[in-house]
Amino acid sequence: MASIISLSNIIGFRDNKNHNSSFSTSLCKLNYSSNIVEIKRFSRHNGYRKIGYERRCFRLYAVFGGRKENYEKNDDATSKHGGSKIRNDEVPQNADFPRNYSRKEKKPFPVPIVELRRAARERIKKMKDEPRKKPLPAPKNGLLVKNLIPDAHDVYNARITLINNIKKLLKVVPVHACGWCSEIHVGPVGHPFKSCKGSQANQRKGLHDWTNAHVEDILIPIEAYHLYDRLGKRITHEQRFSIPRIPAVVELCIQAGVEIPEFPTKRRRKPIIRIGKKEYVDADESELPDKVPYTPIKPLLAEIPDSEIDAPVSKEEVVQLAEETLQAWEQMRRGAKRLMRMYHVRVCGYCPEIHVGPNGTKAQNCGAHKHQQRNGQHGWQSAVLNDLIPPRFVWHVPDVNGPPLERELRNFYGQAPAVVEICIQAGAELPEQYKSTMRLDVGIPSTLQEAEMVV
Repeated sequence: MASIISLSNIIGFRDNKNHNSSFSTSLCKLNYSSNIVEIKRFSRHNGYRKIGYERRCFRLYAVFGGRKENYEKNDDATSKHGGSKIRNDEVPQNADFPRNYSRKEKKPFPVPIVELRRAARERIKKMKDEPRKKPLPAPKNGLLVKNLIPDAHDVYNARITLINNIKKLLKVVPVHACGWCSEIHVGPVGHPFKSCKGSQANQRKGLHDWTNAHVEDILIPIEAYHLYDRLGKRITHEQRFSIPRIPAVVELCIQAGVEIPEFPTKRRRKPIIRIGKKEYVDADESELPDKVPYTPIKPLLAEIPDSEIDAPVSKEEVVQLAEETLQAWEQMRRGAKRLMRMYHVRVCGYCPEIHVGPNGTKAQNCGAHKHQQRNGQHGWQSAVLNDLIPPRFVWHVPDVNGPPLERELRNFYGQAPAVVEICIQAGAELPEQYKSTMRLDVGIPSTLQEAEMVV
């Protein structure tokens, strides 16, 4: 975390009254309610001791970079000292790398338990004044959210475009993957850091065994069960092999309105009739006219086989392909985040299992830390965007044509998502939100002697 404090002319004391004293000593006491410092003043006049208080203005200006505090809730907060506005949506200059949780550690809740309990109490108070049988909004009533159907098609097409473009970029941008662990590196040669935790890592002293990477190494395949009825019964342990599993992003798009013939799903045209807290019946749709054949709002794209992938020829084509890939990456993450606000996505707090639906499964296949105490059941909680689409951070290479990364200068290098690093090395423009973790403003020493001199 970077902290920059300017101390030139930032602290000023101003006397409200001029006192001529032969002897004076000041003791400062800060008043937190205002910017005025009370100074206890001792003076001696004609042999008599005099004690009094005088007020002096104290003004401090400082700029701190890094994580913002929780009490800054407004987007534009006005500072009391100067009247200037502080924008909380600005990207910090430097930020810490994403934390890697150990297998023995549970994932934190997106919303703290205290906040969830407070919201539940407020919700119960509001329900006392509201009617008991209040109609449920979509998608809780079984219907689709109409304004999110185009977003679902955009996310699906953005994912297909991202996969096809990465296959093309892998032919011009070298990407390495370790043959023993899940770490990858984007650059001419693999990095020399001893961070391998795979099999036989002690024999190799933590060094990686680099091989050529594939699309699955860059875009982590996160799968989920496909639900024919999103509001149906929970998947039991005996059904875990009979229900197909598809990519979690695709399942989210299907539940939000995308129709794929290989994976049919139930579409209701009338809201459900709830007869209990967890019981409901479908409304009678016999009076409605026959269903119209489905016509997609936007044409759905398809993945290109590996045998039909052609590498870009010119430099301009590579840069254009990198820009398109970066836009597809941002569009997929931005659209998936909007869909997750309405369509629930669950993640196990102990393992990376994902479930797209209001409730998690009952499958007892969690093999994380202390799964025997839970009888193999998952600890379902609300998922965040990085659970659904992991960014897969890699080391950022400052100069592709320059010297390779050095092991002793590891603390001076930054990190970026693998897709972003590939597009940057292909010639795309760097987005603003990724600069904080890439440490672009950190000077890299040229020799090891200079690195030892850094405080």
